[in-house]
Amino acid sequence: MARVDVLMPQMGESIAEGTLSKWLKKLGDEVKRDEPLFEISTDKVDAEIPAPTAGVLAEIKVQEGQTVPVQTLVAVIETDKGSAAAAGPSAAAQRAPAAPGGTAVSPPPPPAPDRPRPPSTAPVAAGKGGDGTETAEERLRRRSTPLVRKIAAEHQLDISTIPGTGFAGRVTKQDILGFIETGARAPATAPVPRPPSPVPSTGPVVHPTVDPWPGDRVEPFSKIRKITADHMIMSRRTSAHVTSFFEVDYSRVAELRRKHKASYAERGVNLTYLAFIAKACAEQLRTHPVVNAAVSGDNIIYRRDVNIGIAVALDWGLIVPVVKRADELSLSGLARAINDLGERARTKKLSPDEIQRGTFTITNPGVFGSYAGAPIINQPQVAILGVGAIEKRPKVVTLADGGDTIAIRTMGMLAMSYDHRIVDGADADRFLADVKRTLEDFPEGAI
Repeated sequence: MARVDVLMPQMGESIAEGTLSKWLKKLGDEVKRDEPLFEISTDKVDAEIPAPTAGVLAEIKVQEGQTVPVQTLVAVIETDKGSAAAAGPSAAAQRAPAAPGGTAVSPPPPPAPDRPRPPSTAPVAAGKGGDGTETAEERLRRRSTPLVRKIAAEHQLDISTIPGTGFAGRVTKQDILGFIETGARAPATAPVPRPPSPVPSTGPVVHPTVDPWPGDRVEPFSKIRKITADHMIMSRRTSAHVTSFFEVDYSRVAELRRKHKASYAERGVNLTYLAFIAKACAEQLRTHPVVNAAVSGDNIIYRRDVNIGIAVALDWGLIVPVVKRADELSLSGLARAINDLGERARTKKLSPDEIQRGTFTITNPGVFGSYAGAPIINQPQVAILGVGAIEKRPKVVTLADGGDTIAIRTMGMLAMSYDHRIVDGADADRFLADVKRTLEDFPEGAI
């Protein structure tokens, strides 16, 4: 009788733990290979974890709501029906990975994400200084991941001199690679002290408490809500937010969409206004690199790739899957990618890599009827575009003979919030003007 240990997967390099939010099978249930077994929540994404093998769920080691380190034994699956002998974590750890009598299986980790999780606040049993204070080595480990420390050693960099954009000021892989790409150098030993650049507080956000009144219902933040709340506050503290508004005549896009929507549907693609907007942005982000950038301390990182995040509203929160290298995709490819990512976001099928490495974000509150709004920048990006409701409205139109008339046109607002630390108003407005022009004169050849 073979036993397979199911472990808490590491959903990315910097993720140290996960919360088992829901069991999808009960003790004694039969499971099929790759059938969803349980749901987990991390600081990156909520995901369904599939069964690594077919069999019977013989043991459940972690209960719903528990947060445990990665590689913790979560459950045991018997590949044949029957009672399994109890096996503690120590026994599981001693089993060879491919031993026929028992195999520890964890889903393979995806490519490393970019924004590390805040370090644990649990006390450390060993390694502290004699007075209980944090040592220099511990501080280094708290501010970086093993991969970042390896890169720093290879390039003889002192991590303590590199500004970190991760939670709690951690130096991320993006930070150190950007530091290297910009030609900056930090001595490996004895750095020369310099006045620190002002940085926003990256410590835990303390929310004021309010006493409930009789009859009120009190509901704790979900994990994704807590992460979103802290990220929004951090973004406001980090960036100098300014928002520009442009009105766009979508009549050309509406006509092209009407003509080609059926043929796209035959190929299984829903041709939305959002796909046209993403296409226009992808083209112009290459032309306006300062909008496709990030701030790292006193450096500007101009991103090579154009990776557009598409905000998806869920019943339980908000998530931003990313279309990688969007500027290399056709309109059809963009529409297909947006449809696919949105559907998998709603069904919890995204991997952590699919919500990482965004360089620009589009959010679409217009689908709920919002005329316009000022979105909050998705750090560490420097701009986010909000799409207002697209609807028919009267508009003054200039005729060929120079006269004016009132016509019914398909109109909508675009609102872009940007980080005024590096994006000037003229830069933002030129970008929006070019996006507007692309949409109003969208070429049929691009369909």
